[in-house]
Amino acid sequence: MRIVLSDFMSLDGVAQAPGGPGEDTDGGFAHGGWSMPYFDVEVMGGAIDDAMKDTRALLFGRRTWEKMAAAWPERAGTDPFADHMNAITKYVASTTLTDADMTWNNSTLLPADNVLGSIADLRASEEGDIHVMGSTVLARTLVENDMVDEYRLMISPVLLGGGKRIFPEDGVARHLRLVSHTVASTGTQVCVFRPADAD
Repeated sequence: MRIVLSDFMSLDGVAQAPGGPGEDTDGGFAHGGWSMPYFDVEVMGGAIDDAMKDTRALLFGRRTWEKMAAAWPERAGTDPFADHMNAITKYVASTTLTDADMTWNNSTLLPADNVLGSIADLRASEEGDIHVMGSTVLARTLVENDMVDEYRLMISPVLLGGGKRIFPEDGVARHLRLVSHTVASTGTQVCVFRPADAD
């Protein structure tokens, strides 16, 4: 399985709280919901739908899973995307949640003492994609450990001045190649990158 990171991102690399004001205020972040004015339903919605075609499972960090688990179940039966989100297998990386917390349909908690090993096992086990949405801390850990097979980034023309990023600042150069690029009507660039040495 390929690990695919999918993130809304500002021009200065911030991926924190794109969806709403109360989504993640860590560090005093005051721009929650910043991506909404830049969302182009046709181009960006189409890109999300396209990414989900090969997605066999979702992988979340705790905070993102909790937000999703609070939102998607109540949308069951409202549209095919919601039904897909509820039906698909979901893996959760967390050191604080327990199996009893896994109330969202088809959610599985990864072993807290072997998250990366468990993800590596998943990566080697099947075909299709494991899609990581948001989950900035988990995403950064996957990048640090060279476990990302594809980056699907929606880069909006806004500077946020600080916040959580998915890219580590460890001094390591990681070379990527651009696979596709589309510009939405809002100026958001929808980019797909893969490691430069990937097939």
